[in-house]
Amino acid sequence: MILEKLKNQIIVSVQAMPNEPLYEESCIIAMMKSVVNGGAKGLRLAGARDVKNAKKIFDIPIIGLTKPDKLPDNWKEIVYITPTLKEVNELIEANADIIATDATQRPRPKESLKEIVNYIKSHNKLSMADISTFEEGIKARELGFDIISTTLSGYTQYSNQNMEGPDFELLEKLVKELNCPIILEGRIWEPNEVNKAFELGAHSVVIGSAITRPQLITKRFYNRG
Repeated sequence: MILEKLKNQIIVSVQAMPNEPLYEESCIIAMMKSVVNGGAKGLRLAGARDVKNAKKIFDIPIIGLTKPDKLPDNWKEIVYITPTLKEVNELIEANADIIATDATQRPRPKESLKEIVNYIKSHNKLSMADISTFEEGIKARELGFDIISTTLSGYTQYSNQNMEGPDFELLEKLVKELNCPIILEGRIWEPNEVNKAFELGAHSVVIGSAITRPQLITKRFYNRG
């Protein structure tokens, strides 16, 4: 039922780092309400606080993840999205419908990916693999992940970092190869990119910065030339 609700729909990532003005609880709630009013059929949220608030307010699928309060300088080299079972537990207790975790080949800080996905499944939650390459997507599905997302394409040292837009090539390859929902996420700025994603077979599209990160939207205008 959860996956059916997200079929051919837009999910909005409503996130802010603790050092940003919009991290205030009331600001995040206001942003969530705004994007849902605009038509978002799912939310991707960082941290138990925001997941709990969303579950109280909305009757739509909630994707939960965790991130550190401040990304280290070597963030392209490490696993930082829901890295261990401790963070998975926090999201389960917050009642997230889907739990997203880094499923890249980078060294994990503690438990294996197999342990992570098995634990998520044992608590009757859907698992979402944030990957950066085709091979990682295949591996994640073999491990039992329910959903594969292109979230980290271009954000690992070994994936294509020269792309200015979404990784449609990765999306297309995953859709053709795997029998599970494939989500396009990353560097989506234009409505025509959403149309193309669905034409290529994306189950859903996650949009973040283009909607909920005003500082990045502003920078795009200043960096226009």
